[in-house]
Amino acid sequence: MKTLAQNLQEKLKASGLTQKELAERSHISQVMVHKLISGKAKESSKLVAIANVLGTTAEELSTGKIRSRVEANAEWAGPMETWDSNTPLSDDEVEIPFYMEVELAAGHGIAEAIEFHGPKLRFAKSTLRKSSVDPTRAACVRVNGNSMEPVLPNGSTVGVDTSQTNVIDGKMYAINHDGMLRIKTLYKLPGGGLRLRSFNTDEWPDERYEGDAAIKQIKIIGKVFWYSVLL
Repeated sequence: MKTLAQNLQEKLKASGLTQKELAERSHISQVMVHKLISGKAKESSKLVAIANVLGTTAEELSTGKIRSRVEANAEWAGPMETWDSNTPLSDDEVEIPFYMEVELAAGHGIAEAIEFHGPKLRFAKSTLRKSSVDPTRAACVRVNGNSMEPVLPNGSTVGVDTSQTNVIDGKMYAINHDGMLRIKTLYKLPGGGLRLRSFNTDEWPDERYEGDAAIKQIKIIGKVFWYSVLL
């Protein structure tokens, strides 16, 4: 029976990915990927994530056993309908402003600029209700930078619910950080502090702000309830 390392080597070669790309897409360090592929590490809690990226299962990577996985996971809903600013809204649609010039910086951040009211994005009212989002308290903005890759590549669009300012650990928020607009995953610290986390932790390590510093420097704009990525 082949080892985990051998199975990983074969799957990685078949995928055409590099070890660095596999690490980024699996949200683990490149060092851990190297240890697994070289056989220095025999297991990892991220094996399921790695398997998903490689188009296989954790069991197949560990044992080499292949189970039948014929499953329909998509449904043809027909072609996309085109529309423009002159197309009337349907009864279940609402428009949310898209601020083109005010970007949430997914890096060090950009200085807060004068908001330019650009086009609007359409959402189904039923979709917003499911997420308990009041359309009058929502806005869409563009993400700039690479710190939230691969989940939010540079140029992605996010929807922000400005009524949701209480921090839930591990959720994404738009914040005004000392005059800079940024998007980060937030975690609460004792004494009112905050930990700011990026998805691209190799280039952007966690940032810690203790109680007073967090209160003075960071204002939570709202919780990210939606994002869109074009490949």
